[in-house]
Formats: sequence, structure tokens, C-alpha cells
Amino acid sequence: MINTEKNNSPLDLSYLSDMSGDSAEFMIEMIDMFKVQTPLYVTDLEQAILAEDWAKTSGFAHKIKPTFSYVGREDARALLQQIENNAKELKDLEAMPAALKELNDFVLVLYRQLDEAKVELEKKL
Repeated sequence: MINTEKNNSPLDLSYLSDMSGDSAEFMIEMIDMFKVQTPLYVTDLEQAILAEDWAKTSGFAHKIKPTFSYVGREDARALLQQIENNAKELKDLEAMPAALKELNDFVLVLYRQLDEAKVELEKKL
């Protein structure tokens, strides 16, 4: 589900730019907050999947999902939508560990992309 071609491209921060009135300072704050909150959310999701608590899995995936849109990664949002739906519908549950691994691997790439975006935004301050 993750579009690996996007992993080596700059992030599309147009949503954050629109939301912030193109304020580099606000966008940097949002990136910093994303990098603090996302690991916590992913840990919650991982624990729910490992416990096979599908109601919590669905809820945590739903909670995380929009944050990826803010940083222009709709592909990650789609992966979380799939996790949410499968957990809710109790469907393809055997694929959950692979989906979680894909998400965890992706998040590391995303943090690098966010660091690169932050460097560019800091040049505007």
C-alpha cells in the first residue's frame, strides 16, 4: 500500500501550508508534534494488533489515519484505512502483522522526509 516512489521525494506539505497561512514556524511546530505523537499512536496500534484486540486496532488506526494526510502521504492514510476496515470487519486478520510492519518501516522513512522538510522550512525563518 505504501507508494515507495514517494519515499525519495519531498513531502507535499500543501495541506499544512494552507492550514497555516504558509507560516513556516507553524509548519515546523506541526512537524515536531507529528514526530512526538506518531510513535505513541503507532505503539498503541501495535499493542492492539499483538493482543488481537480488533476493536482497539480499528479505533487506533482511525485515530492515526488523518495525520498522514497533513504531511501529504495519502498512501499511508490508505494503509491505515485498510487496517481499520479489516479490524472492524474481522477480515484478513492474518495480514495484520505484515501491515503493521509496512507501517513501521514507512514511519522511519517519513521521519527522514519530515526532517528534510523542516530544514527547508527553517531556511524561510
